[in-house]
Amino acid sequence: MTSFNRPSEKSGFLEEADTGDSIEKADLVACLALWRAPGVGPVTFQSVCDQLDSFQALTEGLKRTDLKLGLAKKATDFLNSKPFEDLVKADLEWLAASPQHHMLIKGYPGYPEQLAELSESPGVLFVDGSLDALETPQVAMVGTRNPTAVGQQMARDFAEALTTNKLTVTSGLALGIDGCAHQGAVKAGGPTLAVLANGLDQIYPKRHQGLAKQIVATGGAIVSEFPVGIAPRREHFPRRNRIISGLSYGVLVVEAAVQSGSLITARLSGQQGREVFAIPGPIHNPMSRGCHQLLREGAVLVENVSDITDVLYPLIERELQAVARPHTAETPNTESAPVQEPVSAPVNLSLAEKMVLDAIEYDVTPLDDLVVKANMTTQEVLTHLMSLELKDQVITTAGGYQKVVSGG
Repeated sequence: MTSFNRPSEKSGFLEEADTGDSIEKADLVACLALWRAPGVGPVTFQSVCDQLDSFQALTEGLKRTDLKLGLAKKATDFLNSKPFEDLVKADLEWLAASPQHHMLIKGYPGYPEQLAELSESPGVLFVDGSLDALETPQVAMVGTRNPTAVGQQMARDFAEALTTNKLTVTSGLALGIDGCAHQGAVKAGGPTLAVLANGLDQIYPKRHQGLAKQIVATGGAIVSEFPVGIAPRREHFPRRNRIISGLSYGVLVVEAAVQSGSLITARLSGQQGREVFAIPGPIHNPMSRGCHQLLREGAVLVENVSDITDVLYPLIERELQAVARPHTAETPNTESAPVQEPVSAPVNLSLAEKMVLDAIEYDVTPLDDLVVKANMTTQEVLTHLMSLELKDQVITTAGGYQKVVSGG
């Protein structure tokens, strides 16, 4: 069973709850039962907590007529149907299955302070992985599930650069930009957080099961507000998105359509008082239009990682004073020791290679266009393209070639 430190000073019974070193099992069980009750969300959960002396008091509270717990009939019927421990058996078994399985309760130490600031933050968080990762300063990265090759590369590069610059990348483990963001952070060897829209007994999408294991192995964590056994559903994803943005100091949108969940997350981030960043793209790419819309609405235009760190480091410095990382004791300090962007080793290119590279657009450029623009034969262009690919300067895509765009 995962233990919990004494509660911090919060409203309601959380202020005077268990004064020992850990929360009592009966309180934990009652808390889980309340969180599982149908119709109980963050607001109702907190309202019930404010009226009770402890989680254990929930049993008696359900019988009292002087309390207006605000629970719907389906919730009270659920809580009265069986002993609490039977209702949450699956959660207790999941918690006991691994020392990396944790449950965090709002108002108790360990619950992320950044997320706790929100009025509708989850009453309970389930975590698989490192709790330390939740305490690090985070940047959310979101975008389309159908990115271009350039978008995928940008997501990996920016995630790697942000991680190198001591910012934890948080995303939703979805296909597309989310997965690329996690991959970039894992490559940099730093923690990354994946927030799911389902219980942590399953990984969705299944294609990212291996990536989820890598995230935990590199000091990151998989997080969800949903109990064990809850499957991903369409209505769960907006709830998941508010956690992604709520954990973070800002959200970076890489590629997104105008009508997309990524833009909803970005706008929600702005409403939460977080910073919104967007990467511009080719005007003919539908996946650029969402970012351009955000830029028109006042998002910070991002071309390199310093566009993000220059905005966020002062915020982190003011709010946290000291930023502790799981793999370093250093604190970002923009006045005395600014963090430098990663510097790649220079790539030596011949004059002909530079001419071919200059002829390639940032979206797909057909081979025939390159032959005309570079004023070379087809064979000459192909020879130089092969060399440029070996030097990681271009990538081959359906319909032509693209430059490799660095996030740093």
